[in-house]
Amino acid sequence: MMDNSRAVLWDMDGTLVDSAEYHWQAWRDTMAREEFPITHEQFLATFGQRNDSILRRWLGENATTDSIQRVGDAKEALYREHVRRQGIAPLPGAFECVHTLQREGWRQAVASAAPRANIETILEVLQAADCFQAIVSAEDVLRGKPDPQVFLVAARKLGVQPAHCIVVEDAQHGIEAAHAAGMRSIGVDQSGKLAADFVVRSLDLLDPNAFNALLQDNGSLQT
Repeated sequence: MMDNSRAVLWDMDGTLVDSAEYHWQAWRDTMAREEFPITHEQFLATFGQRNDSILRRWLGENATTDSIQRVGDAKEALYREHVRRQGIAPLPGAFECVHTLQREGWRQAVASAAPRANIETILEVLQAADCFQAIVSAEDVLRGKPDPQVFLVAARKLGVQPAHCIVVEDAQHGIEAAHAAGMRSIGVDQSGKLAADFVVRSLDLLDPNAFNALLQDNGSLQT
């Protein structure tokens, strides 16, 4: 009998897919049109953050809510155009994990700072929408990571207690949000330095039983 009392909450960018280059191209070109050029280093410092937070920093104190929305929408439309035109591949091992968890009866959600249209575009291009029972996007929360709201909303949508949820993340803000939500965490990090309950350099190196073990062993897995 399938057990639906467990859930895995997936960050998207950097965890399920590597779309950093598309985001960089979209931000670079959008900000250049606004005559606010940005460097690649500025872009790298924004990983995991909401667009409104990013743009308030880049556009300065005089930026209006309307201008932040307009610039953010333009960037995301350009990002989705890149994804649809050029395609995107899942990160190594990511969807092998997703499909294994699906077969084992885990409930799954994408919980991301990205706009809903971006998440839906990625899942559509990958033909993976049926693997997830919920999506939580930027539109669903008021506070971004490291606030736990995105993961708590995802758990509520799935009908699973936070203590029975595992978050998969590639950013420290996301790991902090998972812990603040009372959830276990798996960090995907080439450096191996994320402060997650368990860290793996790539999901294709993850033991297939890691998700079960992380809940059953009360977080005693070693990195």
